[in-house]
Amino acid sequence: MKLGYTIVYVPDVAQSLAFFEAAFGLKRRFLHESGSYGELDTGATTLAFAAHELGDMNFPGGHVRADQSPQPLGVEIALVTDDVADAHRRAIEAGARELAPPVSKPWGQTVSYVRVPDGTLVELCTPAGG
Repeated sequence: MKLGYTIVYVPDVAQSLAFFEAAFGLKRRFLHESGSYGELDTGATTLAFAAHELGDMNFPGGHVRADQSPQPLGVEIALVTDDVADAHRRAIEAGARELAPPVSKPWGQTVSYVRVPDGTLVELCTPAGG
């Protein structure tokens, strides 16, 4: 078993892809012609976005929409970088909302948190243990 995908359900897949490209420099791998599913090139594990309508099809009981939740969901996407302060600044400039500015943690990592326009909670951090 291995982790293959993290899929985030969002109101507008193309907008989420564009935000992650602009804010974090990630490259678009794929956007389905329907606009309901897309992927970013993020290494061994794919970060993907799917339209809420697909979530409605997959989960007959519904799902919590991060973009409509006043608080961030209890799940985050962690992006590793050597320069958290710069990544944090770029995310804010691209439209993210700051939840916690960059701080040095006792275990040596620098960490910050932003909430991106589609409601997703993103941690920006330096590599762990390094």
